[in-house]
Amino acid sequence: MSKMCQVHAKKDVRSSWRSRVAVSAATTVVLSAVTLFGAGPAMAAPAPIKLTSSSCPATIQQGQTSGCVTELQNLLNTHGAGLTVDGNFGLVTLYAVREYQAGTGIAVDGMVGPQTKAKLYATGGSVPAPVNLNSASCPANIVQGNTGGCVTELQRLLSRRGYAVDVDGDFGAGTLAAVKSFQSAHGLTSDGQVGTNTKTKLYDTNESPTTALDLRSAACPAEITEGETGGCVVTLQALLNGKGQHLDVDGEFGPSTLTAVKSFQSANGLTADGIVGPNTKVALYSNISGGGSSGAPAPINLNSASCPSEIAQGQKSGCVTELQSLLNHHGADLAVDGDFGPMTDSAVRDFQAEKGLAVDGKVGSNTKSALYGAVTPPSSPPPGGGYAKMLEVAEAEVGAVEGSSQANRYGAAVGLSLSTNDYFWCATFVSWVAKQTGATSYRNSYVSGWVKQARAGNYHLSVTNDPQPGDIVAYDWNGGSNFNDGEEHIGIVRTVSGGSSFTAVEGNTGNPNGGKDGVYIKNRSTTSGYDVVFIRVR
Repeated sequence: MSKMCQVHAKKDVRSSWRSRVAVSAATTVVLSAVTLFGAGPAMAAPAPIKLTSSSCPATIQQGQTSGCVTELQNLLNTHGAGLTVDGNFGLVTLYAVREYQAGTGIAVDGMVGPQTKAKLYATGGSVPAPVNLNSASCPANIVQGNTGGCVTELQRLLSRRGYAVDVDGDFGAGTLAAVKSFQSAHGLTSDGQVGTNTKTKLYDTNESPTTALDLRSAACPAEITEGETGGCVVTLQALLNGKGQHLDVDGEFGPSTLTAVKSFQSANGLTADGIVGPNTKVALYSNISGGGSSGAPAPINLNSASCPSEIAQGQKSGCVTELQSLLNHHGADLAVDGDFGPMTDSAVRDFQAEKGLAVDGKVGSNTKSALYGAVTPPSSPPPGGGYAKMLEVAEAEVGAVEGSSQANRYGAAVGLSLSTNDYFWCATFVSWVAKQTGATSYRNSYVSGWVKQARAGNYHLSVTNDPQPGDIVAYDWNGGSNFNDGEEHIGIVRTVSGGSSFTAVEGNTGNPNGGKDGVYIKNRSTTSGYDVVFIRVR
């Protein structure tokens, strides 16, 4: 059986929605593992300077090199970041800052302002470096009383799932309670012992299912209610956790989230109706700062008189807040901070390329219209060949082995520069094929996203019961067709034999000759005990 590709992180990497970088379609650059992780000749880092001293800027951010960054990296490493301490605020440090902010209820913008500084010092300490739970260095059962890197990793995984635990490498009462809660929420024996099943589920469900969105943006409903799913709910749950709740950040507004909302509303003098409207949103964002300010500026409709005719890099305003939220609605993974920086520029260029617009990074009338959906798709297939080329492009990749330069380039389709050794990449492969052909503008590294958009009929995707070569096929290994619990896989249909049998070209799948996984052709069936959904790209 092929690996599960719903989860994003395969190993101990920082590759969630909080830590992806948009890559320009016009100038796609795939960083090598050496570049990304800072390997190379060692250079002495500047001497550390306390972040709260007058020698450090009010906001420390990407691009800076100083002793303040050295201090920042040391502090992040006490929380298991595993950074090379070089005093250079690069991509990996940015990822670590965002991950820390998300885990501690601070607005996730990657900028180290007063609140992030204070939190880093308040929760500081010497923490053992994280160790993969499935390695030989970790016991078969990790239990209360254990200390060390295995516990650090456990706590980091729990924190990513929204549990309020201190990442200190010490399995105490707080970690025990979080483990039991996680086990109960995922149908496991709630005994507080982290054995094989709990380890598997922690990694299989490690990443949030969708991009987080600013609740105040046009991309989120005016009132968020029970039953909602998606990025707005991800943000809601993260904010509630930052206010003292203990939710699983899964993007689903269920009974637990409803109870947490009502509790928060009651504690803040609001009507405890469980409906997240304007007043509740304001209260949730109060006292949460993302880099020294009071949060992102309130969103402003791009077509209003308050926004310039062209929004471009360097601008900071509610117009940029709205822009970033709209780009996220179209599949980008930006921090919604109202600051038009390089990542927003790359996301704009990607969007323009996908919509057949002039790729200049400037948000003028045509780009604004396309962002709001007022765009007519071209009647003829784009230069890549459209859906008719899906299978041809996929077949040409057969034999690409994970970790190779050939396979690693797939990540550029979703803004990833990681080695395919380090994350589940079957949906990334499908995204790459789609991008090469221009068959659809949709990109997602999660199987669930592809199925959801097909069922909704978005992005020229639809569900079909008559599969043809070149269609997409999604598998839910444990049945239920919900595609939301980390037991999924996806590929491109190659042949259909009639009846229930078919073959598919799949990435991140088992090598038929043994050895490393890669892109291979698999024999599949619709009657093999797992659920199958065929997706037409037209």
